[in-house]
Amino acid sequence: MAWLPERGRLAAGLLANLASSICIVFLNKWLYVRTGFPNLSLTLLHFAATWLGLRCCQALGLFAPKSLRPAQVLPLALSFCGFVVFTNLSLQNNTVGTYQLAKAMTTPVIVLIQSLAYGKTFPARIKLTLIPITLGVFLNSYYDVKFNLLGIIFASIGVLVTSLYQVWVGAKQHELQVNSMQLLYYQAPMSCGILVCVVPFFEPVFGEGGIFGPWTLSAVFMVLLSGVIAFMVNLTIYWIIGNTSPVTYNMFGHFKFCITLMGGYILFKDPLSINQGLGITCTLFGILAYTHFKLSEQDGSKSKSKLVQRP
Repeated sequence: MAWLPERGRLAAGLLANLASSICIVFLNKWLYVRTGFPNLSLTLLHFAATWLGLRCCQALGLFAPKSLRPAQVLPLALSFCGFVVFTNLSLQNNTVGTYQLAKAMTTPVIVLIQSLAYGKTFPARIKLTLIPITLGVFLNSYYDVKFNLLGIIFASIGVLVTSLYQVWVGAKQHELQVNSMQLLYYQAPMSCGILVCVVPFFEPVFGEGGIFGPWTLSAVFMVLLSGVIAFMVNLTIYWIIGNTSPVTYNMFGHFKFCITLMGGYILFKDPLSINQGLGITCTLFGILAYTHFKLSEQDGSKSKSKLVQRP
């Protein structure tokens, strides 16, 4: 996409992530509901497919791997596995409403981590956009919000680990001077290795319901197809965070949440209450405000750089 202007590349990356994310949700749901394929095992296969996809990209000359020490990528791989495990435990021990509300807390936690650990400053107007977004998610899910101690613990750990993972995805690309493909090339197989050790504690491996169980041909085909799409999802996540910021990626995640709700209402006639409609409106308002402020910042920084360069 090098021939596209900067904003064109960003739009293309966001659209690719949007399309692949929607496809992977439907494919995964089909696998969980129709075949009962295990969740963590599917994640393991997704990262195996991602690594194989990157090997193909390397063979085609699309990128050249950069030599990295395993210790440099290990925190990223561990945080990814923690994010998967605790997000699933949060969903398992909480209602969907509580789970969605906890996920919405990822954005302010990312802002906090970047401010405290990396010294990044966020203008007040950017911070204020978090209010309508969080309020919108709450309005969408408050009717299903129920708290229990174990669920809160898993949700809190999940939010913290997810935030760290997304911050590190961006930070490691800049710190190690690698692009999204070069970093994912190391992280994907490392995460696979960790998940191989984790899966037996949560899911069967052999027999009925295990990764090596007696699956039908259609189930195997759908798993392979989901692996191809997961490669696109993982690659675009790394690319978006590396070229924007973890906060921007989270804002886009809230946008995808709204699109999913509206799509369910328009395409499948899913019920949509007044509170949910208000929630979508609040969230979209916050996202539009954030986008406007970020674009204004970029235009302002470009104008300043031109003034500096002028003799």
